[in-house]
Amino acid sequence: MPVYEYRCNNCRRKVSIYVKSFSEMPQPICACGSRELTRLFSTFARIKTDKDVYEDILSDSDLVKRMMADDPRALVEWSRRMEGGEGEENPEYQEMMERLEKGENWQKVVTEMQQRELASETESHPELTE
Repeated sequence: MPVYEYRCNNCRRKVSIYVKSFSEMPQPICACGSRELTRLFSTFARIKTDKDVYEDILSDSDLVKRMMADDPRALVEWSRRMEGGEGEENPEYQEMMERLEKGENWQKVVTEMQQRELASETESHPELTE
């Protein structure tokens, strides 16, 4: 299902229209209310398969060496490559990635975050400790 892009002739804003099916092609309208839009030639992305992503990562000998040496920054790079650059919206995930980027030991980070999560659960559900 394609996304069509237009440039508003009135305010010069770029407008993107998601099209669910060709039979339901919507009339593009800019946020300023103008219907005078010019269709743009859009770029597109080629979606990599999981196999392509793994092969890309494993062909990077520097990254593999750093992973084998337990470099936390390499784990962050590997994770970002696996997610395709989209990123995780989860704040805990973001915190973990930031701490690993600073070079903190991944086992320490995971242990601390798990302990914090368990403490939070027992605070909100005291019956779990009984």
